[in-house]
Amino acid sequence: MRRFARVALLCLGCGVCSLLYGFSQLALSLEQEPGAGRERQARDGARRQAGAGRDAAVSAGRGEAGASRCKNLSVSFWNSYWMLPSDVCGMNCFWEAAFRYDYMRTHPSEKMHLAVVACGERLEETVTMLRSAIIFSIKPLQFHIFAEDQLHERFKDILDDFPYEGKVNYTLYPITFPTESATEWKKLFKPCASQRLFLPLILKNVDSLLYVDTDILFLRPVDDIWSFLGKFNSTQIAAMAPEHEEPRIGWYNRFARHPYYGVTGINSGVMLMNMTRIRRKYFKNDMTPVRLQWGEILMPLLKKYKLNITWGDQDLLNIMFFHNPESLYVFPCQWNYRPDHCIYGSNCKEAEEEGIFILHGNRGVYHDEKQPTFRAVYEAIKNYSFGDDLVHSLLQPLELELRKTMHTYCGRVYKVFIKQLTKSVRDLHARRSKGR
Repeated sequence: MRRFARVALLCLGCGVCSLLYGFSQLALSLEQEPGAGRERQARDGARRQAGAGRDAAVSAGRGEAGASRCKNLSVSFWNSYWMLPSDVCGMNCFWEAAFRYDYMRTHPSEKMHLAVVACGERLEETVTMLRSAIIFSIKPLQFHIFAEDQLHERFKDILDDFPYEGKVNYTLYPITFPTESATEWKKLFKPCASQRLFLPLILKNVDSLLYVDTDILFLRPVDDIWSFLGKFNSTQIAAMAPEHEEPRIGWYNRFARHPYYGVTGINSGVMLMNMTRIRRKYFKNDMTPVRLQWGEILMPLLKKYKLNITWGDQDLLNIMFFHNPESLYVFPCQWNYRPDHCIYGSNCKEAEEEGIFILHGNRGVYHDEKQPTFRAVYEAIKNYSFGDDLVHSLLQPLELELRKTMHTYCGRVYKVFIKQLTKSVRDLHARRSKGR
């Protein structure tokens, strides 16, 4: 009798679970009926936004919905469903966890999407950035290169000669802005700079994207910054680094005439985006009580603040995230290390401890003698030939050049420029020895 009682109790439990699941699906279907207001869409959208790092929009099917909500949570797919965050998965976590496992099993090597905008004399700088991304990255890369028409053939000639080994694909795009306001956007800050604001609207089939300026150098695999997508909570849509670590030398907190994010603002030279979430989000703003979507908010922001902004599109992003701070994931300074982190004395503690992960040579420091430490890294990567021994062809010559810069503030901490690069070379050798 005791055995039968246990079986009956188990069946009763399964019946209750099935009943709860049925109610949850009914509630979900009612929520999705037309006629809901924008505020409700914004709240519901934040809960249902797709997980980062996949190349497909959420489908109507139960399996895809489960995968979209849960597959990129920081917990492992084998964790029990009651350990998954309730605010993300709700009552369906048992099924969603299973679907997330199935998605991971059937999509083992998704591409990482990287975008850059190149105009004027930025071709060489852009190619050097792409080279740095290729050298260490593990997963396949898809480059989205936005460039002036006259640069397309030159890009093709150079990139088609790269020994990709099936690791990289690229697509070239023209520079495009909304027709009715193209002139205003072209004049904002630098030529083509504001193109990045329209990437979520142009690359409609790309779920997640890493945008970088042309003057970026990757000193570790792109995979590592791409993994931050899996750390986003249910409200975060993008990740950037602070503009400054030290408020006493900060620009925004001393000079800005508009709202900005946090204490010192954010720098948009390295911007990781869940573009599915960006396209769905309704943004709070100081222009109207009605929340606006990405494509609706850009032009009104420009009209309101165009006389008060100095850094163009970066200022507009600061304004947007000032009003929507819950939507931003902030990563440490070594993921966007600029001259400001060393010319006034070292002020990026994370880089001092672990080295520089991504080098950002803004203000043209790769091409003049003002910051020879930055220029030495740029020249070393630009001159490296794919297939050469990284230790003898890259690391050792670079360290010799860096030692010559010790008369400068950045040169005094030259070891932070080579610490992570050394580790990346060692890790790459280890992967190759294992045949990966």
